[in-house]
Amino acid sequence: MAVHAPNGIRGRADTVPTVNRVVVVTGSARGIGKATVLAFAARGDTVIATVRNPATSGELRADVDKAGGDVEIIGLDVADGAAVDQVMGSVLERHGRVDVLVNNAGAPFNTTLEETPVEELQRSLDINFLGVARTTKAVLPSMREAGRGHLIAVTSLAGVVGQPFQDAYCAAKFAVEGLYESLHPVAAAFGITVSIVEPGPVETRFDDVEKPLDPVASAPFDVLRARRAAVMKSGDGKRRTAEETGEFIAAVADEEHPLLRYQTGGLVRAIAAMKLKDLDGRTISTFMAGWLADPDA
Repeated sequence: MAVHAPNGIRGRADTVPTVNRVVVVTGSARGIGKATVLAFAARGDTVIATVRNPATSGELRADVDKAGGDVEIIGLDVADGAAVDQVMGSVLERHGRVDVLVNNAGAPFNTTLEETPVEELQRSLDINFLGVARTTKAVLPSMREAGRGHLIAVTSLAGVVGQPFQDAYCAAKFAVEGLYESLHPVAAAFGITVSIVEPGPVETRFDDVEKPLDPVASAPFDVLRARRAAVMKSGDGKRRTAEETGEFIAAVADEEHPLLRYQTGGLVRAIAAMKLKDLDGRTISTFMAGWLADPDA
């Protein structure tokens, strides 16, 4: 019997599992990660919520205590390979398996290439791309041996379409998309499912975390950056909530036959379709140039 799953995910009435799953969600302190933790916990799953800095997990702890559920909060910096191996190894040792891994941890980088130090490019890759690769590698052997498991990477529209002043961030998210798309058929041969979730604009504090590093280096781009910010601001009313997005991610894990790629709404689907049909890049380049155009010209 068909059900109306969030945002058009196809499902059946029995797709929500009756067997307790062990779920790891990275980047869980707030926003999409926190909402995803709560969505899985509400399903009766055992959830390991990782946060980069445990000192910032007060909001998560309060919401978990209020909502209830089996949630363990662990500190983890996904840019630290030794820490990833230690934490994921501990989870496997204590629980015996990881059924679902949601790679949500990430950091924004709001600069164009000329004003971005190479060290910041490397940091974006370390967090947004290699962090996904590290955690995935840590659970793959156990999933392969078990013949099952679901790997989910949260990318965004930035993983599909290059956006002005998102150079380092989009580059890393593009890499995640390539990694998971390439892994998909190999993992499937061993019974492991690979999925990518591409949220559109979401009501979180993510975009406000980082500003240009060097005002002098950024000065030539201030007008263009302000125009882009105005375009983003104009779409605030169309943003989905973190809770809707977290529920969407959990619903992907509930699917009987999960797909490789999901967009969370009509806007991101339309722009992704525009990109895929745009073989020479002219359409998407013109579209993105519009974000920087003088509105009074």
